[in-house]
Amino acid sequence: MRLFFLFTIAVAAFSRASAEQRTDTILIQGISAGNQTVQTDRAGVTRVEYSYNDRGRGDHIIATWKLDAAGVPTQYEGKGNDYMKAPVEEKFELKNGTAQWKNRSEKGEKSVSGEAFYFPMNAPPEFTGVLARALLKAPGHKLPLLPAGEAKIEESGKIKVGKTEVTQYRIVGLFFTPQTIWLDQNGDTAANVSSWFSTFQAPLERAIPQLQEAQQAADNAWSERLALQVARVPKGDLLIRNARLFDPRDLSVTAGMSVLVRGDRIIRVGPDADLKHSADAEILDAQGRFLMPGLWDNHQHFSDIDGPLDLANGVTSARDMANDTDSFLQRVARFDKGTELGPRVLKAGIIDGTGEFAGPTKMRVDTAEQAIKDVDWYADHGYAQIKIYSSVKPELVPIIADHAHARGLRVSGHVPAFMSARQFVEAGADEIQHINFIELNFLFPEVKETRNRDRFIKVAEHAREFTPDKPQVREFIEFLKQHHTVLDPTMDAFEGLFCGNPNVVTPGLEDIAPRFPPQVRRQLLSGALEVPKGKEAAYQEAFPSMLRLLKALYDAGVTIIPGTDNLAGYMLHHELELYVRAGIPAGEVLRMATLTPALVMGVNKDRGVIAAGKLADMVLIDGDPTQDIRNINKIDTVIKGGKVYDPATIENALGIAPP
Repeated sequence: MRLFFLFTIAVAAFSRASAEQRTDTILIQGISAGNQTVQTDRAGVTRVEYSYNDRGRGDHIIATWKLDAAGVPTQYEGKGNDYMKAPVEEKFELKNGTAQWKNRSEKGEKSVSGEAFYFPMNAPPEFTGVLARALLKAPGHKLPLLPAGEAKIEESGKIKVGKTEVTQYRIVGLFFTPQTIWLDQNGDTAANVSSWFSTFQAPLERAIPQLQEAQQAADNAWSERLALQVARVPKGDLLIRNARLFDPRDLSVTAGMSVLVRGDRIIRVGPDADLKHSADAEILDAQGRFLMPGLWDNHQHFSDIDGPLDLANGVTSARDMANDTDSFLQRVARFDKGTELGPRVLKAGIIDGTGEFAGPTKMRVDTAEQAIKDVDWYADHGYAQIKIYSSVKPELVPIIADHAHARGLRVSGHVPAFMSARQFVEAGADEIQHINFIELNFLFPEVKETRNRDRFIKVAEHAREFTPDKPQVREFIEFLKQHHTVLDPTMDAFEGLFCGNPNVVTPGLEDIAPRFPPQVRRQLLSGALEVPKGKEAAYQEAFPSMLRLLKALYDAGVTIIPGTDNLAGYMLHHELELYVRAGIPAGEVLRMATLTPALVMGVNKDRGVIAAGKLADMVLIDGDPTQDIRNINKIDTVIKGGKVYDPATIENALGIAPP
């Protein structure tokens, strides 16, 4: 009772002080990671310092701004660094009807009549509260956004926290899905929470689970409405006729084929003339389109938007490579139940060590006993794989690997600091995430500490040195082949990182980005590392060198499975395009994205090919990606478990404009 009384007093105190000065707490996956200090002076100027540490990365922004009577910014200035430590310097001013802004990626000017809200590229979390308050003041609770777009706000319930009442608001128009912000009874920002990243006033910490539960309920309701809206369930059998059928087993493409689906399974496949069907079967005329098994993305971290984007792009199977151990499991259950759009998900459980660079997980170990306990937890909760992360002590790797294998789990990961990729495989790893760890093997032991940005920077500086003709490269590739090591290279993650140009859209999204909501488009800029003077040529040649290494790995017979670790769906298509750019034949790339992951993960009994008895997971494409891999973007229809989805309908619901 005494603790509750003190908690209530603290909440009341924060409500009185928040309009002047406060310090917010930042949690990543429930672990303290930084803070945000908000101070407003008597002249109405707000100053915010926002900083957090995520494995040596993380924003540090000092921002000041001033608002007009409508709560709309008239001035904004932000300085510091972004998540990847690139410098941030951003300015905005609205004066005499003209808005001007400049940041690392943009420079613009626009005449403004009436109110229009500029949302900074690298805004501290508090700025979402600023937008919410302006929207609540605005006519119809909506405002034009600068540089483009429109936002509106709606209330979604109240919660009592001690003597303070906080209200959940949902802002529509910033991103693909509504964004939640919590305001207190005075209109001040109370919290901005999610299962991954939360910012909140310190006295509210004990109420965060309550806020997350209410927020998740609102998100679930939105997701269920979308799922019911876009999924079409045939009343009887579904017969797909006149398709050009791709078989990843032999890379054949056969015209005039039919596929008969009953429930969630394929029951027969054959030439059109040979396939009989019941009178009440629903007929889907493929009109000669390309029909292939559903795609796999082997490296995702699921949040609220990934599932819908996956299905819109033909991804019917995926692997989550580290997530929370609570809400993520509930999300996968909703995918399976059909109350949220998403693929079939295989789960990889992350285990890390402790210290400054430890990953955002509760599964942090220093001893063999702790490691074995965590492996057992994952095995007992239906995980298929353990992902060892960068701060695990090298001496614990074989202990984790041996116990995981004994429990029937595969083992993969980042190569931990202070060991090489070769040592990681020798200690029991079945798979390596990210091709940069292959490159770093050639830099070991000169580069031992790979938990900081050196795992990117040193690769950018030296990748061109390790050509496939070098004996050490050839020997290590043969080592990986002999050990049957699987590679999840996530090539797309490095293309934009090493390009050196913060003004371009993430490579691979140039055609689709103009269709995205305006604020999403802006997020797809400025992902490049800052290139040091004198290193321009090395950075420019780094990614082409990595593509050549990928081709050498393929030529040697190393198993490669595509994953993104990036924007879901669309970036998988680009990942496949990069493999073809590297010189891998398009048909082989499609095999990597369908049958190979099913074999690697041991689920080929049900997935990977279109054949009788398999799950009815298929993609109908208006073009032949075996002839031109870019046709993978022309998806007409997606089928998952016999349910039929129209990608255009999903995109429309997410605010993505038609082509």
